[in-house]
Amino acid sequence: MQTIEQLENIMTKPTLQLMEDMKKISGDIMILGVGGKMGPTLAKLAKRACEEAGIEKRIIGVSRFSSGTLRDELEAAGVETIATDLLDDEQLQALPEVQNIIYMAGKKFGTLGNEHFTWAMNAYLPGRVAEKFKQSNIVVFSSGNIYPFVDVKTGGCSEEVPTSPVGEYAQSCLGRERVFTYFAKKNQTPILLYRLNYAIDMRYGVLLEVAKQVFHEKPIDLTTGQVNVIWQGDANEYAIRSLLHCSTDPTIMNVTGPETVSVRWLAHEFGRLFDKKPTFMNEEAPSALLNNSGKAHKTFGYPSVTLQQMIEWTAEWLQNDGEVIDKPTHFQERQGAF
Repeated sequence: MQTIEQLENIMTKPTLQLMEDMKKISGDIMILGVGGKMGPTLAKLAKRACEEAGIEKRIIGVSRFSSGTLRDELEAAGVETIATDLLDDEQLQALPEVQNIIYMAGKKFGTLGNEHFTWAMNAYLPGRVAEKFKQSNIVVFSSGNIYPFVDVKTGGCSEEVPTSPVGEYAQSCLGRERVFTYFAKKNQTPILLYRLNYAIDMRYGVLLEVAKQVFHEKPIDLTTGQVNVIWQGDANEYAIRSLLHCSTDPTIMNVTGPETVSVRWLAHEFGRLFDKKPTFMNEEAPSALLNNSGKAHKTFGYPSVTLQQMIEWTAEWLQNDGEVIDKPTHFQERQGAF
């Protein structure tokens, strides 16, 4: 895989399971915050699944679309677009009523020093959206950051582990969940809280960051020595299929890959592929931010793209000077400062 076109073609190819579930989803789908890292490919995947399943369904992407060519790209793929500042209540209320909402709007990076805006996006806006779309099914993108750091030998946090967010970003993510839960119970709105940890594509993510350190022969900090990752295409598919699993007592779904992945092992794998010897600094802490996604795998099946495939694709992408999104994940962050 060497081009963005090849990457997006793989990432937006629907599985048979997605096409079958798309037939069961009643009504159109609107994606709020489609302009983020995952939104464009999620929208294209949803539209392609409809087309290949032979069903008519509007897929609508909502974002400010303030710059770039994304709006044209989405419309070329058959996705309808609406330019909206969701924090402008008049614009929010003008959005059409749609039976299914995937809520991806939020703020993470740049929280430090701008905490008030993060709270507005992550905890105030959800209440306005929940009231506006009280008759809809809503899948709410959340984060595994709301869990505590746990012993790396435990297999990660299941949905039953009590939340304990570190830092204002993670606290505001829990605020988002609590506000949506309030309105789910108040208005009997079916909701699913989608707690995602580290979606990967070749342009961004934990694997790329480790690969770059090895490729450029820079030491890798092992303090956070274990991570979870999932192919972004699989994470997008799970999100769409989650529309069938919303509940007025909100469903909680952890979403990540099946492995607890050693950062040290990852570095050695990239070293093998690059024929370079990785170097390290610090030692692995006994705890990390880890999720157990067994419930999602039981519901949706295991991810279609394996960890080893992601590693090999990432190495090939880097070796071929593939385009990257220069936004570190800060997966090593242990104090919640984003």
